[in-house]
Amino acid sequence: MTEQSCFPPFPPAIVLMGPTASGKSGIALEIAKHLPIEIISVDSAQVYRHMDIGTAKPDAQSMVAVPHHLINLIEPHERYSAAQFVNHALAAMREITGRGNIPLLAGGTMLYFRALLEGLSELPSADTRLRALIETRAEESGWPALHNELLRLDPVSAARIQPTDSQRIQRALEVYYLTDKPMSETLKKPRHLYLPYRVIRVALTPGNRQVLHQRIAQRFEKMLERGLIDEVRAIRDKFCLDDESPSMRCVGYRQVWMYLNNEISLDKMREMALAATRQLAKRQLTWLRPMQGIAKFDCLMENLPEHVWEYLRGTGLKTTLVS
Repeated sequence: MTEQSCFPPFPPAIVLMGPTASGKSGIALEIAKHLPIEIISVDSAQVYRHMDIGTAKPDAQSMVAVPHHLINLIEPHERYSAAQFVNHALAAMREITGRGNIPLLAGGTMLYFRALLEGLSELPSADTRLRALIETRAEESGWPALHNELLRLDPVSAARIQPTDSQRIQRALEVYYLTDKPMSETLKKPRHLYLPYRVIRVALTPGNRQVLHQRIAQRFEKMLERGLIDEVRAIRDKFCLDDESPSMRCVGYRQVWMYLNNEISLDKMREMALAATRQLAKRQLTWLRPMQGIAKFDCLMENLPEHVWEYLRGTGLKTTLVS
């Protein structure tokens, strides 16, 4: 008996990536018709409770038909990190494989995918008191002033962070103060990776960006029709938030927040939300481009579910008895 044969093979896990509005949720549900899957959401907005319409959460019928995980974890005033996602995702994956099912991780938060698939850098945990001190300084001087300080302490990190991006400025300064080293230097160290699964990677990408943009526009209009503005108003009334809160920085929510604060008109809100969503899709595709070992499918092609299933079947995954 060889050394390799002493250990059982890693269980399979499917990763389904793609830009917003590429149809990931629909494809995941189609895959569930053939395989005993449970879906793990890889979406930094769907972790928030009460944020249903603007995050395109699966409806109740879909949640009943196929088990979903990592949705509705925290309140809108709370924070959620990539490290927390990795811990929660690995725990969910263990439970799913323990039931004899296959975890399918679907979403568009590429930072979460990268943390899970490539490992996490050894950054220090958040320090509540230090963060409060940084926020107090920001209230006194403004985030651009703190960005100037970051430029002096960690020019590499500052170069990739906007002067108004409070969340990332705060984290970069926090890491520097805790370690006495630039965050960019810490990120160069080898990442810690623990992923005992045979990962099958699938990506949905648009063959025509303009058609994807049309999908984005149509989806946002449907969100408005379903009551996105009222959803944001209810969240604003219930929780102590501002426009820099991580939950309200989500695409769509930020622009509706500005509209409710009478900062922009309804038409301008639509325009800004669509522009922000298109930029999000562009960033997601940029993250995807250098990733290796991915089967890519045009999300606009005819019979897309059948093509994806044919590929998955060719990887040796066992089908269910679903007809």
